Formats: sequence, structure tokens, C-alpha cells
Amino acid sequence: MQLQFYKYQGTGNDFILIDNRKNEIQLNSEQVKWLCDRRFGIGADGLMLLELEPGADFKMVYFNSDGNQSSMCGNGGRCITAFAKKMGLINDRTKFIAIDGVHEAVIHEGFVSLKMNDVKSIENNGDHYFLNTGSPHYVKFVDDVNSYNVFEEGKKIRNNERFAEEGTNVNFIEKKEDSVFVRTYERGVEDETLSCGTGVTASALVAAISGASTGKNYCKISTLGGDLRVKFDKVLETNFYNIWLEGPAEFVFEGRIEVKE
Repeated sequence: MQLQFYKYQGTGNDFILIDNRKNEIQLNSEQVKWLCDRRFGIGADGLMLLELEPGADFKMVYFNSDGNQSSMCGNGGRCITAFAKKMGLINDRTKFIAIDGVHEAVIHEGFVSLKMNDVKSIENNGDHYFLNTGSPHYVKFVDDVNSYNVFEEGKKIRNNERFAEEGTNVNFIEKKEDSVFVRTYERGVEDETLSCGTGVTASALVAAISGASTGKNYCKISTLGGDLRVKFDKVLETNFYNIWLEGPAEFVFEGRIEVKE
């Protein structure tokens, strides 16, 4: 099967995008895993199908690089918005469907702002926080996050007794002078990624309730792949709404690849 694909990245979180509006493409988990493999396939943190959905501009179907369909991906949502514009499906505003519901997005001067779901509960467990921003996230403040062993420590937490079955993403964060620096171990990728949109969002909200945010209604976030910003309105201590994840979403290249049936 000849497959036309497009490669996008958002602060180093990279994705394979496929136009499936005709609903002619059916990929199994092994094919997705192979396509995302950085040695034998195209290479990516995840793969997305852009499909049609009644009542919305499009539907986002997201797979992690392990080949399994996954929960919401924030940087993926921003990249598929840029892809939809490239395909002529939208202009600068959109409303689309993802696995966690309806999302709005706005494109402005190369930046994509994605509206995330409201967050109405954040667990404070003393040495870490736990919340869901479309995907589950464990967030922990650490000293010297730049030299922290994110892979080993993140893997332990992701596979501990509480999270082993469903998994969780694990974020280690540190307040810097003008931003909060975030490094993330992602389930489904089972490794550290250069950036994680839902993880950045989770980290910004944790920073807001712990006094580490860079602003009253926003937080600047730095990742290994670049800078993002999260805007929000807060009601009560752990209730956030009108949450927007903002940052670049860039086309990298396109091509065709032969996929074994």
C-alpha cells in the first residue's frame, strides 16, 4: 500500500499526519508502530489521521508510537490544526473532535492556540500532583531538572502499582527565572519526548496552584524542544477553565512510503 504522509512538529514533539477524509486508510497497530519507528520507518512520537466528522471541521484520530490509539495529545492537536489549514480544510479558526471531546483552535502568525478541556480536580499528594488534561499526568517539582534522569525515574513511576495498568505521563518541573522548565516521560512512547502538550498544560496548572506560575492567568513553559505558553482562568484552588495551549506547529516534509499489508 502506497501511503502519502506529512511530517509536522510542535516544539520537537513530532508526528506523522495522514489525510483520511475519504476513509480509505485502515492501519493496524503494527503498521503504525513501524511507521513511527525512527530506524525502519518515518520516525515520530505519534501518528494522526485527519478524518471527517459531522458537526465539526474534522476529527483527530491519534496513535502513540507504540501503535495503540491514545488519549488527547496537545501538541498533536496543534499540529493537526496546521495540517488542516495546509489541506485547505480550514482558514485560521477551527472546531474539531478528538478522543476527549470538542476542541477549538486558532492560527496566528505561525502559532497555534488550542483550547484544552476544563480541569476541575488536581490531586496534591505531598511530593507530587496528579491531574488529567486530556491525558493523565503525574507532576513533580525537582531540583536541577536539566540533569535529572527523566527516563529512569519516569519509567519507575509510569510502571508503579498505581499506574502500571493504564499508565501515566510523568512530568518533572523546575521554576526558572522567567519560565517553568518541564521534561516529560510519555506513556505509549515509553521514553522522554522533547515536549508534551498535555504535560505542559498540566505543569502550568500545577505551577499556578503552587505559586510558581510566571503570571496570574498564564505560565511560560520551556521544554527541550522549545517554548510554549498556557493561558487559563482559575476558579477556586484546583478548578481551571478557558485553558489555551499556545506555541509553534511546523510542517517538516511530505512523502510517500510503501506500507506492507
